[in-house]
Amino acid sequence: MGKLDGKVAIITGATSGMGRESAKLFAKEGAKVVVCGRNEERAAAVVDDIKAAGGEAIYVIVDMANLDEVPKIYEATMDEYGTIDILFNNAGVLSMSPLMDLTLEEWNKVFNVNVTSALVLTQLCVPVMKEKGKGTIVNTCSVASFGAHHGFAAYVDSKHAMMGLTRSMAWELGPEIRCNGIAPGLIHTAMVDSIGGPGALQNMIDQCPVKRCGEGQDIAELALFLASDECTFLDGQIIKCDGGFEI
Repeated sequence: MGKLDGKVAIITGATSGMGRESAKLFAKEGAKVVVCGRNEERAAAVVDDIKAAGGEAIYVIVDMANLDEVPKIYEATMDEYGTIDILFNNAGVLSMSPLMDLTLEEWNKVFNVNVTSALVLTQLCVPVMKEKGKGTIVNTCSVASFGAHHGFAAYVDSKHAMMGLTRSMAWELGPEIRCNGIAPGLIHTAMVDSIGGPGALQNMIDQCPVKRCGEGQDIAELALFLASDECTFLDGQIIKCDGGFEI
């Protein structure tokens, strides 16, 4: 028996890093997974890996920065599986523009991907969960949700907003639906590689009690716990998974 047997799980940002590992783990635990991302080659590869391991999955190609595309995820899921049990709002994009150089175009893109698309998709999925009388939502926040960092204004602000949205969801969507957030620290993802990889952030590793960079699997295992029925009294929480960086 898997922890997610018979459940349908949507995972955004599922073609690499934390989302990819979560998709594979959710499928291993019995979920039918909807893999969402921008790159069809990577999306197909994730689905192929899941099916090769005996799991079930489909993929949906969508640019979360374009809010008009977000409903495609809901429509494809309902067409294929007819229901939704788990929503993992994981899609994210990094911004490294200092405050005074930040354009509204970049600001809007970051907020669309990191926050607003999650709101739109949640509003679509919630009626299905409510009708079933049960559902779980997991949101990817960040350790940046808890403080400010020079040169990351749009990213930091979007992650603060995602933390607030997570808590608002928990308040307003219960008792049928639980919503919790994960606040990753330094995780080895394509996003981290885009700024030089773990080696460029050695100072963060040095300040971390476990003395290593996190991996996608670390987040996947926490997401699985939050999405499962093993924590039915856990709601509205933002759980740091950062190796102790912000003790």
